[in-house]
Amino acid sequence: MPRRKRARGRVRRILRWLVILAVSGLLGLLAYGWLRQHPEDTPWAPLDLAQPIGMFTGRKLVSLGNDFPRCRALLDRAGIEYTALAEVREGARCGYADGVRFAADDPRITPFTPGRLGLACPVAAALALWQWEVVQPAAERHFRMRVTAIEHLGSYNCRRLYGRSSGDFSQHATADAVDISGFRLADGRRITLAGDWSKKGPEAAFLRDVRDGACRVFATVLSPAYNAAHRDHLHFDQADRGTMGWRSCR
Repeated sequence: MPRRKRARGRVRRILRWLVILAVSGLLGLLAYGWLRQHPEDTPWAPLDLAQPIGMFTGRKLVSLGNDFPRCRALLDRAGIEYTALAEVREGARCGYADGVRFAADDPRITPFTPGRLGLACPVAAALALWQWEVVQPAAERHFRMRVTAIEHLGSYNCRRLYGRSSGDFSQHATADAVDISGFRLADGRRITLAGDWSKKGPEAAFLRDVRDGACRVFATVLSPAYNAAHRDHLHFDQADRGTMGWRSCR
C-alpha cells in the first residue's frame, strides 16, 4: 500500500508539472503574439514613427542623439520633409551636428511659428510623433477642431541653465530642447501657456493633456506647474541620461 501511494504521488506531481509547463507555454505564445503586434512596447524593436507611442518610445527617441543617419532615416520612412542643417560650433560646449528644419509646406507637420525652427533631429522626431499622437487628438477631443499652428520660443541657444554665469549647460546649447508657448486653432483662437494654464475650462485641460502626452516622447518636460521660469511655456528636451536614466515630467 505505501508503494502504491508513493507511485500515485509521483504521477500527481508529474501531471502537475505537465499542466504548469503547458500553461506556461500557452502564456508564452500569447505574449509572443502580443509583442509582435505591439513593437512599440518592446525594447528591442526598431523605432517606427508610424507606430503608436509605446512604453519604450521615449528611450528609443533619446538614443537617436548618437546616430544622426539613423534619425534622418526614421524621418524619411515617416514621409517627413525636412532640410538637414549645417553643423554649428560655438565655443567648447555649444553647437550641433544633427540639426534639421521641417519643410514649411509639409502637410504632415503642423507649422511652427515663428518659422524656420531648427532642432536636433531627436527633438524633431519626437515633435512629429507628439503632434500626431497627442496634440491633434487632444484638440479634436476638447474643441472638435485641429491645431493649425504651434507657437514656440526657440530651440538653439548657447547658454547655461536659467541663463546663469556658471553651472551646467542647458539642452538648448545643443538644440536638444524646444520651448512651446501656445497653439492656434482652426477657428483662429489662440491658446497660450501664459494666458490659459491657470484658468478653468477646455483650454487648461488641453494644455495639461499635451503636457502629459509629451512626457511619453521627451526625456524632460517642464511646465508652469514646475516653477515660475516656465510660467509661459512647455520645455521639452532629449537629455541623454543613459539607458536606465531618469525622466522628468513636471
